[in-house]
Amino acid sequence: MNIEHIAIWTLDLEKMKNFYIKFFKLKSNKKYYNPRKNFSSYFLSFETGARLELMHRPDISELIEKTGATLGLTHFAVSVGSKKNVDMLTELARKEGVKIIGNPRTTGDGYYESIISDPEGNLIEITE
Repeated sequence: MNIEHIAIWTLDLEKMKNFYIKFFKLKSNKKYYNPRKNFSSYFLSFETGARLELMHRPDISELIEKTGATLGLTHFAVSVGSKKNVDMLTELARKEGVKIIGNPRTTGDGYYESIISDPEGNLIEITE
């Protein structure tokens, strides 16, 4: 297992992307946009393969208020190698009484993931 990415909610997606590219020499993917949620994001990659996900929604202030999310760091993702492992780890967490935030699913940008909460409310995406 390894950390797949760390996600950050941002008010100015392009400004943040340019900052990380300039100072840390990261490579950016093509901007992802989900019109249904009015959500956009970039994945920025380090040479080692670790990534930052920069995320934006125009209604981020309302979303924060409604869901308890925070601006800035929002979650980290752990890659477990396969869809089967995502399913198994999610079910193990459920049996242990861990709060499941999102059941296993394929997201609009192609990730198979579930989301759990650690004991203090930090969100962890379990990805294939």
